[in-house]
Amino acid sequence: MKVIICGAGQVGYNIARYLANEGNDITVIDQRPDLIRNLASTLDVKAVEGHASHPHTLEKAGAAEADMIIAVTAVDEVNMVACHVAHTLFNVPKKIARIRSQVYLDSRWGRFFSREEMPIDVIISPEIEVARALTRRLKVPGALDIIPLCDNRVQLVGVRCHADTPVINTPLRQLTALFPDLNMAVVGVVRDGQPIVPDADTQLLIGDEVYVVVASDQLQRGMKALGQTMGQTRRVLILGGGNVGVFVARQIEIDYPEITVHLIENDKAKAEAAARTLNRTVVLHGSALDPDILEEAGAAVTETVLAVTNDEEINILASVLAKKQGCQRAVILLNSNTYNPLTGSLGIDVVVNPRTITVSHVLQHVRQGRIHSVHALKEDFGELIEADALETCGLVGRPLREVKVPPGVLLGAIVRGDKVRIPRGGTVIQTGDRVVLFAAADAVKKVEKMFAVRLEYF
Repeated sequence: MKVIICGAGQVGYNIARYLANEGNDITVIDQRPDLIRNLASTLDVKAVEGHASHPHTLEKAGAAEADMIIAVTAVDEVNMVACHVAHTLFNVPKKIARIRSQVYLDSRWGRFFSREEMPIDVIISPEIEVARALTRRLKVPGALDIIPLCDNRVQLVGVRCHADTPVINTPLRQLTALFPDLNMAVVGVVRDGQPIVPDADTQLLIGDEVYVVVASDQLQRGMKALGQTMGQTRRVLILGGGNVGVFVARQIEIDYPEITVHLIENDKAKAEAAARTLNRTVVLHGSALDPDILEEAGAAVTETVLAVTNDEEINILASVLAKKQGCQRAVILLNSNTYNPLTGSLGIDVVVNPRTITVSHVLQHVRQGRIHSVHALKEDFGELIEADALETCGLVGRPLREVKVPPGVLLGAIVRGDKVRIPRGGTVIQTGDRVVLFAAADAVKKVEKMFAVRLEYF
């Protein structure tokens, strides 16, 4: 597949890296010479220096033969025009654009993005996607991550093992015997920062980050089996009143009327705008690093602090101060990996990376075959994929013990109608089943082929 990526920043670079490693023909456009040189020297991609929305730049990048354009520059208008030019002049089949300004995304202007006006097939708003990811974590306070799958029938949950986790030092093959009626499967483990694709003999250790697929109606049982409590969140403190902070507060007001929300914003104009936008949220103007402001916001009696300012250092330090005052759990935004080694020792419970979320959302629309959703688990680890099994799929019609599953692929769940099944050796996948599986980075292309619609299907 030939893909043009507009923008060589962190998101563009990582999308290019993912897709190039899988053998796709990737061209990246950026007008910053230093980023172009870095791309050309580190990735197997073609790098073009120039303005991403200029027709001659897109022509030089090979737009006439491109299957897809992904516009993720820092400027919304450049992303929109690049897609428009790619459609109008080069007839590029699929256009994806990152649009951050909420003004363009107002539902009143929906027809603006029609095929006749501004032909963009997929619009990605990082702020909205990040806010949704943060809000989901309020449902399961002990989770590092939680992602709904298969129309919310299945959940991907990430947790950290501790000394009280019941299944510590137990081979995964024994989980079925220990919890025979629990529809849950371990699909990934991160140990000391290193990803592990588990097998039946893998044992969980204290400090491991464990990713499981579990039936939604058994989420509470699954969390208990992993030593996690499902305590309710009653108070939330949001640090930062930008797009992410306001969107999170608004979603909490709509979805969790029982939760009391305080929001701290240092910029007076942003604080006043947030106060006008929100209904039940108490907005405070001041620094998140001011202990008096944190005390006024009730940090001492708050279950969760969400640090979502644009400053990573403030997110870290303010979260530490909030926990010192008594806040139980800290969730912070970090765009880079620089501080990741420090967060655990500082008592920060969960780190959310907007770049990973955005890349996952893009990959969902890049993957071929009957694939519904894609979620990247950690950087360079692999992807959780949700796909439909067609009759031409090699998994269909035989017991799984007789199926040759590619190395690095783990089946997590099978959804048939309203029922969720955890795959066992005798399980037979049927045509039309929704399959949730984990694929290590080097196995993703094999999964795409496995779920591709072959000619004989028609």
